[in-house]
Amino acid sequence: MTNRAHRIAVVGAGPAGFYATGHLLDAEPEIEVDLYDRLPTPWGLVRHGVAPDHPKIKAVSRVFEKIADKPGFRMFGNVEIGRDVSHAQLMEHYDGVIYAYGAQADRRMGIPGEDLPGSLPATAFVAWYNGHPDFYNLDPNLQIERAVVIGNGNVAVDVARMMALAPEELAPTDTGDHAIEIFNASTLQDIVIAGRRGPLQAAYTNPELLELGELQIADVIVRPEDAKLDPISQAALADASQPDQRNVEVVQEYAQRARTDKPRTVTLRYLLSPLEIRGDGRVEEIVMVKNRLELSDDGSVRAVATDETETIPCGLVLRSVGYRGLPVEGVPFDEKRCVIPHADGRALGADGKPVTGVYCTGWIKRGPSGVIGTNKKCGVETADALLEDLHAGRLHTPTDASLVAVERLIADHRPEAVEYAHWVDIDAHERERGDATGRPRIKICSWEDLLAKR
Repeated sequence: MTNRAHRIAVVGAGPAGFYATGHLLDAEPEIEVDLYDRLPTPWGLVRHGVAPDHPKIKAVSRVFEKIADKPGFRMFGNVEIGRDVSHAQLMEHYDGVIYAYGAQADRRMGIPGEDLPGSLPATAFVAWYNGHPDFYNLDPNLQIERAVVIGNGNVAVDVARMMALAPEELAPTDTGDHAIEIFNASTLQDIVIAGRRGPLQAAYTNPELLELGELQIADVIVRPEDAKLDPISQAALADASQPDQRNVEVVQEYAQRARTDKPRTVTLRYLLSPLEIRGDGRVEEIVMVKNRLELSDDGSVRAVATDETETIPCGLVLRSVGYRGLPVEGVPFDEKRCVIPHADGRALGADGKPVTGVYCTGWIKRGPSGVIGTNKKCGVETADALLEDLHAGRLHTPTDASLVAVERLIADHRPEAVEYAHWVDIDAHERERGDATGRPRIKICSWEDLLAKR
């Protein structure tokens, strides 16, 4: 134990990083935390992942604002660890480093035509309409009749719903203005959500599924044959969780609804997997294979391709088949699971033993699962592991943990870094612009404009 305040670096300013930070700042003995993020704005997926028409979920940012007001907090935005500053350099100046940078990349389908214009990861599409500066210029073409979303989780439902919203439903949200313009000019008539398994195995939640039935200008379409459970699912229904049972009820209720005169449809399809995307210079159709379900030896249900295929004409394909984490040089990484291997948040080396002073939390710790609140328990668990190591004298010993040494490191390697005060200015400006139009905020979406107040 030293007489000075212990200094911890947290890499990633999303929910997991903030929850871990808040727990450390409340601890004894005194701890100071420097929070790093590659963007000049904090909050991670709360800002760039949560659907704009779900403002209540975004309200968790008020908790993060209170954490940022605690003594001992600093933020260095616009600093990418592994590019601007290395892991080894962080270890020279901190008693411990918690990696909380999430799962930034998308998983690919691995099929022909996946890279045709008009075939996009849902991660990029979500980031685009949420005003992420990396995707501000994505410019997806919605002057089409049909879009196909591959996947049956909440992200798939979110992107489908966003494409189906009426201008009046988009107007009060913080969707990027550039995206609102394209959404409102859309000629979409049908949005297909295709999942590889059946209604009982779908990963979306009840509220997300029910929202589809409340859209102002879109009907939900489910063919009776898609709502009918296969024998394996029917046998498993009685023992399924209540939410899964409810999902089946809702899907079967949708199958009984009559089509109205609404101009758009959201069509739910099941037991389909993508085989190939085709088109002359851009997406024109997707070939799907019909699946059947089988029980694996471990009791899980897997989708097995049959010989039957179906071709769906479309102008846009959004793959929503998962996120994956990326490695940082010098930090342990599980290439198969795309996470940092850990024990209670302590990073584990190749020998299976904890790496002194290195920790992880959030999606880079457990994979892309859970809701925003899941990160609180996850962040606290990791922070507690660090605190236990602190009290046991097992923390890393840095070369120079002084404030001036860290500031010199940043000045030398990323002089364009921005502090939390810069974000406060951006936040105030966005809210002020939003107030004038009855919106929570009007986002600043380009790198140039985000860094202009620096």
